Amino acid sequence: MSKAALLLALLCLASCGEGDDDARAEVASKEVVSADAFCSEHGVAEAVCTKCNPKLVAIFQEKGDWCAEHGFPESFCPSCRPELGGRPAMELGAGPPATGTKVQLASSETARHAGIEVIEARANEASTELVVVGSIAYDATRRAEVNARVRGVVRELLVEVGQEVEANAPLVRIESAEIGAEQSRLIAASSRIEVAQAALERVKSLFDKGMTAQKELLEAQLEVDTAIAERAATQAALGIVGVDAASGSSFVLVAPIAGTCLHRQATIGRMVDSEEVLCEIVDTRTMWAELDVPERALTSVRAGHEVILTADALGATEFTGKIDYIAPEIDRHTRTAKARVKLENPDGLLRANLFVRARIALGPRHAQVLVPRSALQLAKGAELVFVELTPGSYEARRVRSLPGHGDLIALEGGVAAGERVVTAGSFLLKTETLKGEIGAGCCAEK
Repeated sequence: MSKAALLLALLCLASCGEGDDDARAEVASKEVVSADAFCSEHGVAEAVCTKCNPKLVAIFQEKGDWCAEHGFPESFCPSCRPELGGRPAMELGAGPPATGTKVQLASSETARHAGIEVIEARANEASTELVVVGSIAYDATRRAEVNARVRGVVRELLVEVGQEVEANAPLVRIESAEIGAEQSRLIAASSRIEVAQAALERVKSLFDKGMTAQKELLEAQLEVDTAIAERAATQAALGIVGVDAASGSSFVLVAPIAGTCLHRQATIGRMVDSEEVLCEIVDTRTMWAELDVPERALTSVRAGHEVILTADALGATEFTGKIDYIAPEIDRHTRTAKARVKLENPDGLLRANLFVRARIALGPRHAQVLVPRSALQLAKGAELVFVELTPGSYEARRVRSLPGHGDLIALEGGVAAGERVVTAGSFLLKTETLKGEIGAGCCAEK
């Protein structure tokens, strides 16, 4: 449909009875075409490309708008006037079209040739929204760092980076002299208990016969209690590390939670200290969205507000959640506060540091109308949508656009749900409503 704009202009002129050469020249010299109707070979708008449409040459020459050196109209010659980018300049009229301005084509067949398509406006319920940006982060409550706990040597690696693991799954086996020493202390404490208990039984027997003092009985009992406490402390120390009495001098680090092995710093044969983080496990089934809320909007944003998030990298996919935390401080550089949203991530689409946009619902839900983005046109500062009255007859409506959903935008007033709005070809109808544009005289205002 490279010549649709020119065709629409000529058909409109025919329907209005304006068919002289001056009118046709006026159409050709003032036509504005859309960005997708461009002749890349010659660098001008395709509908007025005199190289591809040589019949237009005589029209521009009659008007005195001709650059003989380059073979294009002087008014938008890409060599003489490169600032126009090969497109005719738009003449400014008195202002944007008013609501009710009508465009009447010669017939419904004219609309078909011009490529005009319509679709019904759709009803929707939404609330007042605040649009902010942010990024995805790991859920800090589902992230674990596993350290060596005691000094030792890495002997075996039991997990790979990126591997999914269950809770208590083995990660790394470490051999440690400190564990060996603790095991020896545990054995000694167990033996000491046995000796102390035997001594206690002997003292009890003598005490019952009146052959020893109560003090000796108490001292024997204290020795047993001390040995038991020492063994319990040693067992607790080994339990923290993750070994038992039969493990010898080696122990295995296990995953404290189920998730993905994000990082692994251990290598076989490496000496590690107790504070070193050897593995990092992250459960990505839930993630956090950390949103930057401007300070001026903080009085309107509350915990519990619903949020819809999208990411450029994920197309039209939407994620929903609620704000569960708003930071009590404002960043001194960005003048924003962090708001946190917990998101379910069963498919793993959300990744840490992913840039997102968020729509925060601020008020109660209300009715609105959704239309395709291609239906909205900007004319001299005003937003327009064209509504089909009958085939070939259209009415301009001034509207105010709001954030929408994917390929749809929301409109505030001007169009009712169920009305048929123009999508493809809406640009051509816009040019009809602008004074001095193509088809002048084919439009009428209420």
